[in-house]
Amino acid sequence: MSALAWIDSTLNGTAFEAFGQPVKWSDMVGNVMGLVALALGWRRSVWTWPAQFLAGLILVAAYASAQLSGGVGKQLLVIGVAVWGWRQWRRGSAPGEAEAGPAGESGDGRIAVRFATWRERGGLLAGTVIGTLAVGGLFTLYPALSWNPWPDAYIFVGTLTAMVAQARGLVEFWFAWLLVDLVGVPLAFGSGLVFSGLVYIVYFVLVLWGLRDWWLRSRAKAADAPATTEGAAA
Repeated sequence: MSALAWIDSTLNGTAFEAFGQPVKWSDMVGNVMGLVALALGWRRSVWTWPAQFLAGLILVAAYASAQLSGGVGKQLLVIGVAVWGWRQWRRGSAPGEAEAGPAGESGDGRIAVRFATWRERGGLLAGTVIGTLAVGGLFTLYPALSWNPWPDAYIFVGTLTAMVAQARGLVEFWFAWLLVDLVGVPLAFGSGLVFSGLVYIVYFVLVLWGLRDWWLRSRAKAADAPATTEGAAA
């Protein structure tokens, strides 16, 4: 057995059973890393991106074993966007400026967060719709790519939209994740990725908490801005 085949068989081996279905190591470990990444994103830590990068690498094996090409493609995008997001947050260029003060003794990055402009929202929405139609059409044309083309395409593109919004520090990132979760939970269970389905439910709760935190921070920053301007003028 080659090293690659051994790694594949180990990653996609059964860790335990849940609800009568086997839970694969790749499904479990990759999604745990995904939860860690989401929690770090909530904390606005730059280390959310390495965690997402690692989760993406592991989940490629999980989705490939379930024959979900959209899932594989999504994780490849996650890997690519994680590199870009890491650079954005390290530079403090998204969404514009880093928060004043040290980034943290551990080296964690902290970015300022804000709501998107209507133009940015329109761009995200248009990109999601056009992307879903294009990817879903491709999966429909070539059924071998995915057994459930439209939900698979929606999650594929929706994840990309969410991560781009996250890299730019937009509160709408959390709304995008909520919409992805609504489709991701039933699709994961239907694909035999039980642990993914369970984790999507946990994602949903974390996303609500993260949304609240980023929302309050963006509002506090907006409220402080006029006061700072008035103080400078005085």
